[in-house]
Amino acid sequence: MTQRLRFLLDTNILIPLQDSYQVLEANLANFVRLAGVGGHQLLYHPATIADFERDPNADRRARSLQRVRQYDVLQQPAPCPWNTDATSPNDACDNEILFALECDAVHALVTEDRGIHAKAGARNLGDRVYTIQTAEDWLRRLHEPRHVVLPNIQDVPLHSLTPLLGSGFFDSLRDGYDGFDDWFRRKARENRMAWVYRDGGTDLAAICVYAVQSDEVINDEGVYLAGASLKLCTFKVGETVRGRKIGELFLKAAFRYATENTCEHVFIHANAERHDYLIRMLADFGFKEHGTYRGDLVLVKRHPQQPPDASAAQPLEYARQFFPHYRRDPAVRKFLIPIQPQFHAELFPDYRAVQRHLFGTSGSVGNAIKLAYLCHAQTKAISAGDVVLFYRTGDEKAITSVGVVDRFEMLTDAARIASLVSRRTVYGIDEIHRMAASLTKVILFRLVEHLPKPVSYDHLLSQRVVSGPIQSIRQVSDESFSRILAAAGR
Repeated sequence: MTQRLRFLLDTNILIPLQDSYQVLEANLANFVRLAGVGGHQLLYHPATIADFERDPNADRRARSLQRVRQYDVLQQPAPCPWNTDATSPNDACDNEILFALECDAVHALVTEDRGIHAKAGARNLGDRVYTIQTAEDWLRRLHEPRHVVLPNIQDVPLHSLTPLLGSGFFDSLRDGYDGFDDWFRRKARENRMAWVYRDGGTDLAAICVYAVQSDEVINDEGVYLAGASLKLCTFKVGETVRGRKIGELFLKAAFRYATENTCEHVFIHANAERHDYLIRMLADFGFKEHGTYRGDLVLVKRHPQQPPDASAAQPLEYARQFFPHYRRDPAVRKFLIPIQPQFHAELFPDYRAVQRHLFGTSGSVGNAIKLAYLCHAQTKAISAGDVVLFYRTGDEKAITSVGVVDRFEMLTDAARIASLVSRRTVYGIDEIHRMAASLTKVILFRLVEHLPKPVSYDHLLSQRVVSGPIQSIRQVSDESFSRILAAAGR
């Protein structure tokens, strides 16, 4: 039986729900629908009433106060100790809501407020604070179970897409950029390229236009990036395919392209108001703000061709800043993780495709970089920043893939596990409930690469990396790790 979840709704979620004059965004409406399907509880915090009462619009204020009662109020939340006499009313309301989350009064908070997301991250609550989009994605995974075939992306010239300029897909880009059609056609004439995803194989659903530029001036202050840089000129994932991590798929393509074309930086311009989700995703992969350009934020990621010195950052932060580089020095532990073929295929659906090429007309290319692995292994020693090597049992009997651990937890709370892995994998809630019957190890990690040459069990035996069957997670020595990389062509 699916566990019923409790969602705390922030004021900016409740206002459109209460305002009958406001058309609901599709993902908010679907989130509410799916919450009803699953019997999940939508609550508001008592502090929200004070927030509504500060609304200067009298008619809207009255409507909000009258209609919010259709939702359940969070009963008797503990008073927030973070507030003082100097705390502003708005900050005090935010703090009260976050402290309720800290006290485990609910499973998750849903808000579009960037300030609350930042405060939650500072208090180690970030993984339990959702946007509308990610909350809807979580409930879709719980209540719309289906096997999603992870998408191919195609590398195409813009001129092949100009017949589609009149379609609705480009409307939001056109609204945000005067002269978008002229720009698009001009770049098509220059043979500009783009990565695209077509929903169902036909309809354009996502696009990332890119270009390599040299000594490019990137902001209004005249700062330039020396040498070759990869610019992501246009980046859009359509409403119909959000939640499939296609944004991460485009980043995976961008990082590989930057590596192969010796680009030392990857950068993008983004509107701070309209592209909040994109900006936060990019920050998680090492993009940093470098001023503004014509009102848009400029986000730049270093992409050095040679891995920086290990002293540049702690292991996890190093992987975040310099991905796909990662620390592999003796200070970092390495673990071998056995995984059965059927679970390997689910976790790494791009493995076969990568063994051929990143782009292709057959097979599927996996989307997410950030993934989750659940098991009941005895190990308790894994930490953020550790390196994990995935060993495919059964058919291949070989090490195939390398990752860096984001987080390691030991849990029996199925809802807590689901909240951690919901953005990382396609585990079904029933599977999670079965696993959570006993202490479950949750390994959140960033997939670095699939090895050019899988390293076979026979080779591991001959090199004394292992002395017998690989049946559970085990730590490997630095010397053994070096032998594995050498055999893999790394």
